[in-house]
Amino acid sequence: MTVDGTPAHLGQKIDPETAWVEVDGVALPVKPDLAYYLLYKPVGVISTTDDPQQRETVTSLVPGATRLYPVGRLDADSEGLLLLTNDGALTERVTHPRYGITKTYLVEADGAVGAKAVARLTAGVGLDDGPARAARARLVEVGRTGSLIEVVMTEGRKREVRRMFDVIGHPVKRLVREAIGPIRDRQLKPGEWRELNMAEVRSLYAAAEDS
Repeated sequence: MTVDGTPAHLGQKIDPETAWVEVDGVALPVKPDLAYYLLYKPVGVISTTDDPQQRETVTSLVPGATRLYPVGRLDADSEGLLLLTNDGALTERVTHPRYGITKTYLVEADGAVGAKAVARLTAGVGLDDGPARAARARLVEVGRTGSLIEVVMTEGRKREVRRMFDVIGHPVKRLVREAIGPIRDRQLKPGEWRELNMAEVRSLYAAAEDS
């Protein structure tokens, strides 16, 4: 264990408000007022703390005792897992591309998506704000009117996945975020939330360190 980069010793006292503690090279948050929530964001809810148009926001779906902030974005038309926390260090690690924390989506796309179209997602496509590519993509199911594709991304530009599917000619009909790094929960339903346990929080920090 280290405290502020130096080895800890038995009986050492720390200031939980300012100390940076690591165990085996992975952060161990010790600040007493830190909170971590995992929410299944429903379609139509806005990924922000407030909205001038008075639309429902993600922060209105979780307890209000602690001021929380959504980690990254999930557009209003999309649904699935979203983290909310007041831990700025974790927020940076989950959202900044340099840490490589993946986000996994299940996409229902229009039409019969072929292997070549899926391959374009990982090869990269041109968007109006620069090239974009999926870290991984695999075809889950193909139907006459729609297909299911699992897409893993390491960045999260505005409506990026939807715009990528527009480019390959198969617009998104439904988009669900299924995982954030190692965090999954198939039990949560739209609008439901739960607190992350410390093992899950440390797994996110560890994923950032591994990347």
